[in-house]
Amino acid sequence: MSPRQAVKALMMRRQAAVVPGAPNAMTARIVADLGFEAVYVTGAGVTNFELGVPDLGLITLTELAETVARMRDAVDLPLIVDADTGFGNAVNVTRTVRVLERAGADAIQLEDQDFPKKCGHFAGKAVIPLTEMVQKIRAAADSRRDADLQIIARTDARAIEGLDAALERAVAYIAAGADATFVEAPESKAEMARIGKLMAPQVANMVFGGKTPMTSQAELAAMGFGLVLYANTALQAAVHGMQLALGALKRDGDLGKAGDLLASFAERQRLVGKPAYDALERKYKTP
Repeated sequence: MSPRQAVKALMMRRQAAVVPGAPNAMTARIVADLGFEAVYVTGAGVTNFELGVPDLGLITLTELAETVARMRDAVDLPLIVDADTGFGNAVNVTRTVRVLERAGADAIQLEDQDFPKKCGHFAGKAVIPLTEMVQKIRAAADSRRDADLQIIARTDARAIEGLDAALERAVAYIAAGADATFVEAPESKAEMARIGKLMAPQVANMVFGGKTPMTSQAELAAMGFGLVLYANTALQAAVHGMQLALGALKRDGDLGKAGDLLASFAERQRLVGKPAYDALERKYKTP
């Protein structure tokens, strides 16, 4: 089974498979090492980690594709790529899909926010007309070279037009060719239960401190969700860990009291696959 077939099967299982987000290749390696079934290439995480700026549509397609390609080299797991608004209109979406497919994406998520987009849990969002987004989804589905590449259509209409309008959009996006839909930022478990009943697999997003109530995998599976994203858990944990370790270094002038906050040197080398490179060095050593 190819990674694209694997992510399709994962969604179709509708057992709320937990998919952590990764902002870079090292995080993707950790996700794979821990035995998860897929990696979510988080647009917010890449923007925060690579640029040090908020999730406000500031990342470019080229920067995103470079990150996806690095992750593809690092892990064999399916990569579900957050492509924001597709970097433009339906015509732009055709190129976005081809670039990310070539970079190694196995599923591409597109959202219906107006550009510049905002994090789904920020205030002040706006969505494009339903008819315009339908054309963008059609363009995405038509542009993929591999029919197994999955198209995930996200709607942010819940915060602007209400849940009924968001569900209407999700149904229209499925009809336009989306393989799964993602109604962002529902505000209660009752709303989430309604979303889970849609005909195509659904994606839930658990954001620590966000608008959606934190809900267990078992509950989400019972509702019928295909995937549950923890898009920026790794990023937030890394930020907290760096603050603790570097704060101790600044305070104490050494790492004497902060050693337990750090991965060991050996563990770091294991995660980046140094033994495999040692083997290559021995294999190709000049006689």
